[in-house]
Parts: sequence; C-alpha cells; structure tokens
Amino acid sequence: MARLFGTDGVRGVANEELTPLLAMQLGQAGACVLAKEKEHKPTIMVGCDTRISGDMLANALMAGACSVGANCIYVGVLPTPAVAYLARKYKVDAGAVISASHNPVEFNGIKFFDGKGYKLPDAMEDEIESLIKSGMQGVKFPTGTSIGKIKYRNDAREEYINHSIRAVNVNLNGMKIVVDCAEGASYYTSVEALKELGAQVVAIHNNPDGTNINANCGSTHMEELQARVVYEKANVGLAFDGDADRMLAVDENGNMVDGDQIMAIVGNHMKKQGKLKNETIVTTVMSNLGFTLMANKYDIKLEQTKVGDRYVLERMVEIGASLGGEQSGHIIFLDENTTGDGLLSALHLLEVMVDTGEKLSDLAEIMQVLPQALVNAKVPNHKKEHYMEYPEIAAAIEEITNKFAGEGRVLIRPSGTEPLVRVMIEGKDKAQIQQEAEKLASLIQDIMF
Repeated sequence: MARLFGTDGVRGVANEELTPLLAMQLGQAGACVLAKEKEHKPTIMVGCDTRISGDMLANALMAGACSVGANCIYVGVLPTPAVAYLARKYKVDAGAVISASHNPVEFNGIKFFDGKGYKLPDAMEDEIESLIKSGMQGVKFPTGTSIGKIKYRNDAREEYINHSIRAVNVNLNGMKIVVDCAEGASYYTSVEALKELGAQVVAIHNNPDGTNINANCGSTHMEELQARVVYEKANVGLAFDGDADRMLAVDENGNMVDGDQIMAIVGNHMKKQGKLKNETIVTTVMSNLGFTLMANKYDIKLEQTKVGDRYVLERMVEIGASLGGEQSGHIIFLDENTTGDGLLSALHLLEVMVDTGEKLSDLAEIMQVLPQALVNAKVPNHKKEHYMEYPEIAAAIEEITNKFAGEGRVLIRPSGTEPLVRVMIEGKDKAQIQQEAEKLASLIQDIMF
C-alpha cells in the first residue's frame, strides 16, 4: 500500500479517496501523536480553503480529535500560512489545514503543523499512519466531561493581516496592483492587506463559491492576470494559489515573474541590507539554471534540496537560512513565518520595488531564465515511484540525459501530490527540449498504464 502522506500532507479526491472517515481517523491519530507527550488537554487549530468539501472534512477531523479528548479551535477559511502563524502565536499543540492547494475543486487534503508552526517530519507522519492502520490500537476514547470541544473564532484573518503588515510595513501609496485570488483562501486577506498599506487594488477571482477555486485562475493560470495588468496600466500583478502559500508575479508589461526570479530580486536586496542570513538561499533541484548563474554573479550561496517546500524548510532550519523556496512560488521568510507565505512574498517583492524605485521588469533582469520544458506523464498513483523499474523507461532517460549533458539538464520525478511523473528538461533550444520532454513523457505514460 502506498504511503498515506505525500510531500504536502494527505491528498485525494474528496469523498472518494479522502473520505470523512479518513479525515476523522486523521483527527484521532493526529491528536494522539501530536499531543502524546503533553500533560494537558491538547488543542488543535483547524482552518480550510474555500472548497465545497472543506466543511465536511474539517468537521470530520475535529470530531475525530474531540473523540480522543482534544479540543479544537476552528478559524474557518484562512490561508495555510495564517494557520501556521496563529498556531505558533496561541501556543496550541498543533494546526491542521484542509486544502489541496493549487489542485482542482474535486480534490482536497489535510496537512498538519506542530505547535511551532512547522510541517511534521516524515517519522511523525508515519506514526500517525501506523496508528490509523492499527485501528487506533491502544488509544483510549474518553467519555463524559473528558470529551473534547470546539471553539469557533471569526477574528483570525484580521490577526494574520496585522502580522503581515507588521512584518513588511511598506508604503504602497500610488501603486496600482492587480490581484488574482484564485477564488481561494486569499480572497480577503491579500486584498485587505494591500489596501491597508495604501495600494490601489484591482481584485479578480475573489468571489469564491465553493466550486470555482483555481478554475482557470490563480498562480497556475496566469493568462488573464497578465492581460489585466497591461489593460489596467498597473505597476504589478500578483497571483496566489488556492491556499495562498504560494505567489507568482506579473510585471507591468504582462510578463510572468516566477519564484526563482522573486527569490533572486528579494534575496539580493536582503543581502545588501545584511538581512540574508549566511548570505544563502535554499532552493530545490527544480530551480532554473539561470538562478545558479545569478547566485554566482552576486556572491550568494545556494543550498539545494529535493522538491517540496517542507524539505526547503528543513534545510533552512538546519543551516540557519532566512530565505528559501521554489520556482512554483512557495517562498519562505523564516524570520517571519514557518511555511511558504504568498502574502509575505508579495509584500517583500513590493518593498524592493518601493525601496529601489525600479519597475518589476527591470528588477527581473537580475537573472536570465533559461528555457525549461515540463511535461506530466499520467500514471497510476501506486506505480509513480517505480518508473525506473521499467527497463525501456530507464534506457530512454539515460539516453536523453547523455544527449543534454553539458548543454542543459534532465530531471525526472514523481509528483508528491498527484498521480503523475514529471519530466523536466532544461536547455538552450526551447523547441527541442519541449519535443524531447513530450516524447519521454508519452513513453512513460504508455508503458506504465
């Protein structure tokens, strides 16, 4: 049986793979494991994005937690980074977010944070999974006054906005910003924060109805935002994903500015101010080769991890780095929060624009983005980790790796959250790498299905 937890918690089609029963079991096991060394009655803070299945799964999870004697605080629709921050601020024992991030509406997920706002290590997730598979063996289910209860809070989003503004108190007077909220968790927090800082905000896709999250909008569908920035003659566009832990930008000409470019812009600014700890940025193996060239030019040290913002965070903590993230827009400012935070990323990028007086298009020239082709091969979820066990696939990967040696690079990896094997090729000739990536992805898909 495949591991229950992926790179970003437990994820699947809501009510089919991620059922209310599984959510309840995760609430039970999560509460037991996260609070097993605590002497007091544990408390879990729970938030969700705007998916229609969020209420169903959140209530099931909280019912499970209450059934083993834990209390819950339900904060409702809130960005993932807000739950991480508030769990730490209020010294609860854990946080849980019901979200499938950038995935379509039919998916949902459950991810946990510990009391310090950090995603759980693999060993703790394995412990939760083992407890579920054992049928909750050895767990005591209290009765009477020992059963947990749920408290509902409606002020949490204001606290998160205030925290973000305190962290990056930049004056945005005179700046026009188009914000794509992805019909997700940032529909209120991002817009209000920018307005409070003085910006003229044009908000799009900020009317979530439970069914439209990420639907042709947000950080995975940038086309409308790019066109709108140009139409509005705006200074910048900002795109969030469904749970607002990632952010990508658009310059005044409608060109996309990805996570690598944002980290390059902000990281170099932080270095000049003496705020880039150890003069190091932590990235993943998916970062563009142009990012490495930028770092060498500006004497910034790089640390690379496998894909997943949790692995970036682990390395940042290990070496004491203050900035790290992914090309996809998950960017962590560890002095201010313990997870990718789209709003903080936006405010830091805007701060550089204000401090330097430069347009985003000019700032983005700090690095040259070399062409990358990324093609997904759809495969059965239980097979995705085993693609190299197929001789024909292994031979094709070796052949294409040798072909691009010295001229680019080839990276093949299973998705941590979806039934996909991702094929990424980087090189000088965009048409050639796209053709080769599609050919290899098609081969993988044909053989593994």
